[in-house]
Amino acid sequence: MSTISKVSIIAGGAGFIGVNLAKKLVSLGHVVVIGDNLSLGSKKNVEQWVSPNFDDFLETDVSSFDGAASLFEFCLKRHGRIDEVWHLAANSDIPAGVDDPSVDLKDTFMTTFWLLEACRKFGVRKFNFASSSAVYGDWSGIQLSETLGPLKPISNYGAMKLASEAQICAAGEAFLDSANIFRFPNVVGIPGTHGVILDFKNKLKATKDVLNVLGDGSQKKSYLHVSELVSAMIYVSGRVTDTKSAMIINVGCDDDGILVSDIATIVRDIVSPQATIVYGDGTRGWLGDVPKFSYDISRLKALGWLPKYTSREAVVKAAKELCLDTFEM
Repeated sequence: MSTISKVSIIAGGAGFIGVNLAKKLVSLGHVVVIGDNLSLGSKKNVEQWVSPNFDDFLETDVSSFDGAASLFEFCLKRHGRIDEVWHLAANSDIPAGVDDPSVDLKDTFMTTFWLLEACRKFGVRKFNFASSSAVYGDWSGIQLSETLGPLKPISNYGAMKLASEAQICAAGEAFLDSANIFRFPNVVGIPGTHGVILDFKNKLKATKDVLNVLGDGSQKKSYLHVSELVSAMIYVSGRVTDTKSAMIINVGCDDDGILVSDIATIVRDIVSPQATIVYGDGTRGWLGDVPKFSYDISRLKALGWLPKYTSREAVVKAAKELCLDTFEM
């Protein structure tokens, strides 16, 4: 008889990163239960990426206790236990949160609060959280390390991610045995639903001869392919298992990033080589945008994980996947 290694809940598991994480965990022998409100994710993603017959799925909104508890009860009824929670449920549209701050309060912070309360009620002691580089704010290109502070987010998205981190740290002291907080850079790959590569692709599909870029193209940021993000998270989660105090860790490439102008050229050359690239003014693409950042990943490397791709290589790989519909499963 085969032995199940772990029963893992993924909140927000029908989204871009969630289905990649679910697919990998299943390949490692985990039983995966996905909960998602389908506002940004889709059941089609789950069926296409995880399994065409995947039925450990519950449509639920974990921004309320009832929604979070229903996901835990669903998992317990099917599998009798819950070994860990992966919290990926959040608003990922930063401009939407600028227009309406309640979006990030509900979808980014309250999801964290109520999933933690469900962990307390149902006795789940391991929690993995998808945080963001947005918690740091704008440090004018200074390399970002986990010990940097004070943290001053410049978007509601970043503020609610930071508030979530604080809530998880408190839960770590109160009842969790292990809490991992992963600070993501810009993550690219398939089945991505937003971001600069898709934005450029869609603009070029609409207007083949011109690519209009927000800002002057000098924005420079770290980019990580989703396959590497998933690899790093699972690696760290398997090694940091009894911390009490939450482990906060940057996950990214070991470089200083890639220019938006270079990303524009990469996508232009794939989609519409004859197009002229037209840049806007200023260094910010939108309100709440951090124009330059790169990660110090010394803590991640000390745990023994190293990225395979540079930011440029990650963008090139993702651009081919998203623009040419070619990818490796």
